[in-house]
Amino acid sequence: MPFDINAFKQQGLAFGGARASLFEFILTPPLVISSGDAAEKLTFTCRAASIPASTVGQIEVPYFGRKIKLSGDRTFADWSITVMNDEDYSVRKIFEEWLFVLNSHVENKRTADFNSYKTDSMVNHHGKDGEIINSYTFIGLFPTEVSAMDLDWNTTNTIQTFTVNLAYDYWISTLNAPGII
Repeated sequence: MPFDINAFKQQGLAFGGARASLFEFILTPPLVISSGDAAEKLTFTCRAASIPASTVGQIEVPYFGRKIKLSGDRTFADWSITVMNDEDYSVRKIFEEWLFVLNSHVENKRTADFNSYKTDSMVNHHGKDGEIINSYTFIGLFPTEVSAMDLDWNTTNTIQTFTVNLAYDYWISTLNAPGII
């Protein structure tokens, strides 16, 4: 059956394949920052994100010159989003202010209490009919870096973007992933 295109269409991509462009990122800002309507605006200006990786480490145990592998601890790599910048800078301001309460520029102080700077947020992946086909909730999320934005006289007819690197404690798949909630 590997050469049967009809079998491929029926079994491999029975629903026509998931589209990478059909997603939304929903940020619930922590109370330590004043986001106003900018968090809602982020849902529309977040141009790129990803479904998070799932990684379980391994432990190698040597025995008489051979090694066996055992499953280790789960790890959660940092996650990043790409955001289109608007002239009001309101979305970028969320992340700059958030980083400021984590560590101020001049005094090297944190103004947020432990865990008050963390939040839970989600990325929803939509099907072609607009329905959510899977959703990932990030628990204990906070930014670790807001990228530079280039200013260049040679750059025309483009929207300025920046990336935000986010750390989080763990993620939960809220749909179609039995056993991990």
